[in-house]
Amino acid sequence: MSIGNSPEDDRPSDDRPADDRPADDHPAAESPVDDRPSIGRALQQARIDAGLTVDEISSSTRVRIPIVHAIEQDDFSRCGGDVYARGHIRTLARAVGLDPALLLAQYDEAHGGRPPAPTPAAPLFEAERIRSEPRRPNWTAAMVAAIVAVIGFVGFTAFSGGDDGDGSKTQVAEGSTPATSKPATKPAPDKPADPKPDPSDSAIAGAPKDKVTVKVSAPDGRSWISAKDHNGRTLFDGVLEQGDSKTFQDQAKIDLVLGDAGAIALYVNGKAIENEFEPGQVERLTYTKGDPEVG
Repeated sequence: MSIGNSPEDDRPSDDRPADDRPADDHPAAESPVDDRPSIGRALQQARIDAGLTVDEISSSTRVRIPIVHAIEQDDFSRCGGDVYARGHIRTLARAVGLDPALLLAQYDEAHGGRPPAPTPAAPLFEAERIRSEPRRPNWTAAMVAAIVAVIGFVGFTAFSGGDDGDGSKTQVAEGSTPATSKPATKPAPDKPADPKPDPSDSAIAGAPKDKVTVKVSAPDGRSWISAKDHNGRTLFDGVLEQGDSKTFQDQAKIDLVLGDAGAIALYVNGKAIENEFEPGQVERLTYTKGDPEVG
């Protein structure tokens, strides 16, 4: 009986280099896992733990309900840009008791690693406001203007038709006396007009003690602002261009919303308000007769 090779010796040996082996032969590399909850999930869980509803959060922060839902689903496309997304994250985090710095750092890691440059405030708040329907042309006024123009033209033509053929003289009706011309009076020399004070500056300088007076100016850039009186009536809602200012007055209080608080300077009851608002930061403020104090 001859001794042959065992079955194990008949199997081909795998002496190939590691680089020539199939991909399945290489051990899988372990990838790091970020065990932090997402920004939206963290905000939603903190809100639930605090026993607050979306409606209550929206009412206290003035962030619209659809935007609160979108942020809790990690959808920041409805915020109007990174600047306003950061502002909403900061506002919602404070409302539910979270540290805004941690969430903002997590947002920056996912969106470029650093805060973006400020963007104009108008797109965000135009999306949040209910836009009025465009005005339709006033055809009635146009028709009246056209009729008045036609009548005026016909009257002018009829009056001009009474001139002589040479056009140099105008006939005078019998029995009428031509009006005598009055001697020309010498115009008085123009006097330099007294400079009038700026209404907004006068309102600040003479701010009554029984009312609250707030002046909002934009020396460093444009910003959307909203101002309401103590009854919730809107005093102003729009964009304040760079260099412009608005003055508001009420018997009890003034509520302000600043779209880009870093570009705004405030004067309350004749006194400047010192603030450290960041560019692009959204701020909601309330001032009363006893201020200046940030509301």
